[in-house]
Amino acid sequence: MGEHDSAAPTLPQGADTCVSFTVRGPWAHFRRIEGNIVKQTYRVIPRTTVAGLIAAMLGIRRDGYYDLFAPGESLVAIEPITELRTMNLPVNTLSTANLTSLNPRGKLSVKLPNPSKPRKQHNYEVLVDPAYRIDVWLADDERYDQLRALLKSGESYYVPSLGLSEYLAVINYHGEFSIASGPGSETVAVDSTVPQAVDSIIPEPDTRYQIEQTPAFMQCDDGGRTTSAFVSYAYNPDGGSLRLRDLTPHTVDGRAVVFT
Repeated sequence: MGEHDSAAPTLPQGADTCVSFTVRGPWAHFRRIEGNIVKQTYRVIPRTTVAGLIAAMLGIRRDGYYDLFAPGESLVAIEPITELRTMNLPVNTLSTANLTSLNPRGKLSVKLPNPSKPRKQHNYEVLVDPAYRIDVWLADDERYDQLRALLKSGESYYVPSLGLSEYLAVINYHGEFSIASGPGSETVAVDSTVPQAVDSIIPEPDTRYQIEQTPAFMQCDDGGRTTSAFVSYAYNPDGGSLRLRDLTPHTVDGRAVVFT
């Protein structure tokens, strides 16, 4: 190992096991923050989206789970296991600028887009048949045990989806596994996405790699919710591993992964 080699990141106290599952679906859309005429998608499911997906499974209300997935309170490793393909999909939408009240004389009033107004067509960039393996540890033992029980029984409080609510997801539970340090060597093939790893990638002729910056953590403020931190991931868009130097990942179920 060279003088600049990095040791395995120090894990929070008690982070010795994690649950592991694969989430997949025919379509996915993880809206990029920067605006564009085409509503673009991140290729890798963002950590914040993973948090929202798990919170939906646990039945936690919107904006009620950010502390659960805060730095030091959670670990997430994300592994694309299929080629990340996209296509543009035109979608007709109704404007929400002028909402119409439904049952305005009743005790409850629901505002919906006016169906008599003309539709607008937007191009959505969507992922086709994506699949990601997710490894998760939570410092909150009660929530961790609840998540493990739901995954084991194949249950979920809310229907899981991949970004947009209409893009329903299927979840396959792999089990609970120990988190071990290593493998340690001068170079190592890592299966998951790797944060902040541009300088560590070893280019190989038959392996593609890409870099993507995505939201990592969220917090509540007076105006709603905001992104409190981003992370830049290196990943293989074909669903394979990346070979890196000066890095010691962790091992989960025989796979080399890096947590954030």
